[in-house]
Amino acid sequence: MKKNIVILGTQWGDEGKGKIVDYLSRNSDYVVRYHGGHNAGHTLVVNQKKIVLHLVPSGVLHANVIGIISNGVVISLSNLVEEIKMLEENRFFVKKRLFISNSASLILPFHIAIDIAREKKLGSNSIGTTGRGIGPAYEDKIARRSIRVGDLRNEKTLSIKLEKIVDYYNNQLVSIYQSQPFDYKIILQDLLKSKNVINDMIKDTTMILNSAIKNKKIIIFEGAQGSLLDIDHGTYPYVTSSNSTIGGVITGTGIGPKNLDYILGVTKCYSTRVGNGPFPTELHDDIDMYLSKKGNEFGSTTGRKRRTGWLDAVALRHSVKINSLSALCITKLDVFDNLKEVKICIAYQDIKTSEIYTSASFDELENMKPIYKKYPGWMKKTLGIKKIENLPIAAKNYIKSIEKIAGIPIDIISTGPDRNDTIIIKHPFL
Repeated sequence: MKKNIVILGTQWGDEGKGKIVDYLSRNSDYVVRYHGGHNAGHTLVVNQKKIVLHLVPSGVLHANVIGIISNGVVISLSNLVEEIKMLEENRFFVKKRLFISNSASLILPFHIAIDIAREKKLGSNSIGTTGRGIGPAYEDKIARRSIRVGDLRNEKTLSIKLEKIVDYYNNQLVSIYQSQPFDYKIILQDLLKSKNVINDMIKDTTMILNSAIKNKKIIIFEGAQGSLLDIDHGTYPYVTSSNSTIGGVITGTGIGPKNLDYILGVTKCYSTRVGNGPFPTELHDDIDMYLSKKGNEFGSTTGRKRRTGWLDAVALRHSVKINSLSALCITKLDVFDNLKEVKICIAYQDIKTSEIYTSASFDELENMKPIYKKYPGWMKKTLGIKKIENLPIAAKNYIKSIEKIAGIPIDIISTGPDRNDTIIIKHPFL
């Protein structure tokens, strides 16, 4: 039996990872968020009730699961406290089974202010961030000046560090962006209030995880965003500020690579992305409107309409390679139920040279147009189907085509938003 599995996105995020983590968590002991911040939103539907999580690991909706927010995550304490409160209001009590790394860096109000100011100044050249302060918080981490969760335990030291970093950002906000400065004392008091809520949750999570591995506990590592938004391997500079590919698990938790038994890549049967950046298969027609409405393609964090396009197999193969994926999970198959024809981008053509590429550098995507292979639609309901043999023949053929193009097996298919709208072909823990 496999003990430790990673679930990550293969596209530009929003693949439906949260549902899959939630579904598989019933068989696990721990679920771990290893990177990103509250710019990621995982939408779960349990008994027709929608729960949106941004920082708390998706698996905590199961009462047997311990959730861990590890050192690779940047944390907005105010948002985390609100999320815990929201869960309690929905009868999910997590305070005694949620642990937060003492090494995780904090997102503070000036990070958000500088994020928004920079995007505004860039205008049409903006990255398209969520404005949540994620990038500036990671900058501070790399520059070795960030306030970390462990700093909350010493008010005197925290006050000194906070005053220094607030001065640093106030100089930028006032002189460069003509924005209002912050009073570090107000931020300090807000931090101390939040600290009172999470104090007992602050732990050395690396030690907890390595102990769990030694004791053969079952662990799911939950990715946020998607591989094509990775700071090193994505469509730079239109990326997130952390490693959303497999390497982020190791650095973001402190567990070794030999401890990973299985890596599941989650892929929508079409493509979407939020924000700016190249998107070869992007649609601007009636299919775009259909996918947006039928697939509810609006950001769970921002509410922004996602850009939509056909499945990009060139990008998918890139994700398979850089993550050493064991298998795929295909989500939102039911969104295609009313389409007479569906497509997969199998290669790119350079619009300048007409050269064909089955793989391409992400630095050159702006010059690429998609080459499609067409497939007949099934025009039948797949919503809620739980067995592969019950899928329409055309839907099964489409799934087999993705499997062949990607070069790895498809172990799971999602046929709807509810956790039970799932086909398990091969269980990841077996």
